[in-house]
Amino acid sequence: MAVCGCMSTVHVNWQSNIVGARDIGPIPGFGYRNTLSQNISLAFGGSESMGLTLRLPCTRSVKSSLRKNGFPLQVVCIDYPRPELENTVNFLEAAYLSSTFRTSSRPTKPLKVIVTGAGLAGLSTAKYLADAGHKPILLEARDVLGGKVAAWKDEDGDWYETGLHIFFGAYPNVQNLFGELGINDRLQWKEHSMIFAMPKKPGHFSRFDFPEVLPAPLNGIWAILRNNEMLTWPEKVKFAIGLLPAILGGQDYVEAQDGLSVQEWMRKQGVPDRVTDEVFIAMSKALNFINPDELSMQCILIALNRFLQEKHGSKMAFLDGNPPERLCMPIVDHIQSLGGEVHLNSRIQKLELNDEGTVKNLLLNNGKVIEGDAYVFATPVDILKLLLPNDWKEIPYFKKLEKLVGVPVINVHIWFDRKLKNTYDHLLFSRSPLLSVYADMSVACKEYYSPNQSMLELVFAPAEEWISRSDEDIIEATMKELSKLFPDEISADQSKAKIVKYHVVKTPRSVYKTVPNCEPCRPVQRSPIEGFYLAGDYTKQKYLASMEGAVLSGKLCAQAIVQDSELLIARGQRRRIEASV
Repeated sequence: MAVCGCMSTVHVNWQSNIVGARDIGPIPGFGYRNTLSQNISLAFGGSESMGLTLRLPCTRSVKSSLRKNGFPLQVVCIDYPRPELENTVNFLEAAYLSSTFRTSSRPTKPLKVIVTGAGLAGLSTAKYLADAGHKPILLEARDVLGGKVAAWKDEDGDWYETGLHIFFGAYPNVQNLFGELGINDRLQWKEHSMIFAMPKKPGHFSRFDFPEVLPAPLNGIWAILRNNEMLTWPEKVKFAIGLLPAILGGQDYVEAQDGLSVQEWMRKQGVPDRVTDEVFIAMSKALNFINPDELSMQCILIALNRFLQEKHGSKMAFLDGNPPERLCMPIVDHIQSLGGEVHLNSRIQKLELNDEGTVKNLLLNNGKVIEGDAYVFATPVDILKLLLPNDWKEIPYFKKLEKLVGVPVINVHIWFDRKLKNTYDHLLFSRSPLLSVYADMSVACKEYYSPNQSMLELVFAPAEEWISRSDEDIIEATMKELSKLFPDEISADQSKAKIVKYHVVKTPRSVYKTVPNCEPCRPVQRSPIEGFYLAGDYTKQKYLASMEGAVLSGKLCAQAIVQDSELLIARGQRRRIEASV
């Protein structure tokens, strides 16, 4: 696999506290730890230069010492053909929205749009603005692309990520983005299944297999009916009856359920608690890193709606390597090819305002002042709230943001001294009280492939009680849970498989916490402040807190700016005249 470039590790701002990069000696019971901890700050840190324009050199990955020695095993990694997504209604709608930027009339004077935050929302905003003929200037606070999909390379040449990211067939804007960039081949599609661990049968798994020959929703119904290990027939019937209002009521009904938690909705519909325990604890943690007693039912219904209405909606793909190089860099290359700019290490200190309350400029931590015709904040909502000018905080549009708060999550990577056998080339739902989903990335991802050692990437959630705990505590708790998932291969005391190294990535504020009654607080992308816009998965779009939601929010933000372009151009001309006078 071609390597697009390399990233230096590791610069940390508010979003992550990262463990990695240097051996500090043995830890009792856990071999050697690689650690480089940095303090978490909820504000953008200092920046010595805005001038680090993103141009990554091409290098060959360093071969990890972990892949040397050891006993060779025959590991079967089977990728499946890309599903036929192009004829679905949602895909066609997404494709049409993309086309409007490319076919829009070229501006006589391109807008200079300052976009802050190079996560998927910011990258998407900048990409589609460039497609429309404008000039985005994308500023990223850290020295790495990706935001919530950021990743870093350690001294052995191994990557570790902010999260375990899955690309669903029901992500039409993400799938269109891959096609527009010509990188569809970078998605590794897995068999159409959902695989759950069985806590009462350690080491065993239960599968929901979606048959290829059946259309939606029959393939999903068949997958549920065929699984008799997790739900009994009476439970299936009661759950189906409980879902009828959602099926018949459509999107209006789904949105109206925002006021109920998953647990409350299930009980209201007469669905047994065991259905929640067996299936929806795992789904809730996978979707939003919280349990069903906290998660809004709207989130679950949106996912079920997509999965049941689209034949390949629940089909999953892994990216074939690290997200900064394999996904983010192609977007950057596209932006730069059309005249846009991307700058790392460019941290916003303050929004400076004009007398009438609009944005005058952005002040960076290094003292540089950045001016544009329009401004987009594509940062997480928690960062936006920290940087909001006092004059804006009582405006209802911004005041409602107080209810939107990022949820903490921890991503754990453990390299073992052997190849684990009790796993799949797929995403696995752990059904553990401490872990959400996990995957053996040495099997599931081409760049991370190893024939001799497994690397488990695990989402540790809910993480609120663990985010301030030591990394040793987190690894110890993780190993105890893994001993239940791999009873014949892993023990908590490492008398079986031994840890070679690990990385722990803490994100104190990740996606917004989708608790009941959040929906009315989510802002549209066009703010009431002329020339100021928002992008991010927390903004108003139909895919909630997800990569798809982030990409769609960027497109909607770019669309709003294109629609306002004449107004923004006239505003800029008026300001220049006033300045000259």
